[in-house]
Amino acid sequence: MRVAIDEKDFIKYPFLKESQNFVGSYAGSPGRFLNSPLGKAALENATARIMSAIRSKSETVPVVPGSTDSDGVRVAVAGYAIARIIVSCMKDRMIIDRLTRFESQQAYEYLTDEEPGKKAYIAKSLGLDFATRRIPLIPYIELVSGMREDRWRLVNRDVREGFVEVGQHEIDELLRERIRVSIHRNLPVTVPPGVCELVTSTVSVIGAAEQAYLLEQFGTVDEGSFPPCMNALIDALSAGTNISHPGRFALTAFLHNIGMNSTEIINLFCRAPDFDISRTMYQVEHISGRGGTEYTAPSCAAMRTTGVCARKDHLCEKITHPLSYYKAKKKKGNRPPIPVSGDVPVDGHPGPAHQDDKAGDGKNISDPGGEDDGKHDKKDGKQDEA
Repeated sequence: MRVAIDEKDFIKYPFLKESQNFVGSYAGSPGRFLNSPLGKAALENATARIMSAIRSKSETVPVVPGSTDSDGVRVAVAGYAIARIIVSCMKDRMIIDRLTRFESQQAYEYLTDEEPGKKAYIAKSLGLDFATRRIPLIPYIELVSGMREDRWRLVNRDVREGFVEVGQHEIDELLRERIRVSIHRNLPVTVPPGVCELVTSTVSVIGAAEQAYLLEQFGTVDEGSFPPCMNALIDALSAGTNISHPGRFALTAFLHNIGMNSTEIINLFCRAPDFDISRTMYQVEHISGRGGTEYTAPSCAAMRTTGVCARKDHLCEKITHPLSYYKAKKKKGNRPPIPVSGDVPVDGHPGPAHQDDKAGDGKNISDPGGEDDGKHDKKDGKQDEA
């Protein structure tokens, strides 16, 4: 049965190919569009999307009055495309991650009430087929790799003849995750410098809003709330021990994310036996975003893989990201944690407690850098929402 995707669906599911083709049919080049009245309204919509994403708000973004009319639809769908351009110009992985989660949650809110035929069409366009409510084993593992609840773990699933059974009520959640991964996989897009210049003021406003939000969330730097892995790395540096490259990256990104400036971070590394001021300055400034891309501290899963997870305590068992640990401990008033086990990784060797844990002016506003082959996959670190 043929499923009709109309303009109302473009608003609800702007990531669909039909929606992107729709934008391309009227927007043309980003430069020309952004200087038009419609483009300016779409820029406001894009800004609202990103601002809501930064603050983790899941409510539907108001588009414009009468959003189901022709201009309203165009503003809404173009707003999604421009939001992708803005976050790509910012090259801030935290904002990219928040935008992908926000957009997938938006789609999820619509999918829960969507007619079955259209829902099946959207799933199929994303490479999923829920007709039998069975997913092949390998695709299932890939799909749920970013879903934290224990119920998605393979040991808790009904697996038969190479397929994983899924409940009817779980289809929308799996679709939401596939949408998130699909959007994230194609960000950042390549944006010509001239296009980024057109949104410079918007980028500044959003950047300031992000910093204000982080300050609101994390407050002033509180060393007493650092997670055990970061304390272990700092202790190793204080003892004059070289730490592994993954450890250096994780510590630098974490300290930058919670608000420590580059000079303060560099001072921590000066006790390392192999300390080199020029190289350390370059590395710290690169990770902090001086080169154009600002990095977020790796997730706990990534830290375990690289052997940087150390000295786990009971709070670690409930947390999947060092930044979430820091935020949670600050809220709890720095009550001393109960240690579990672990040691600090030195020069790339994991601590004994974890040695067995293996467990990237344009042609078109919907594709500002040209044709995207969709093959550049990226691993995205995950952080608990608070």
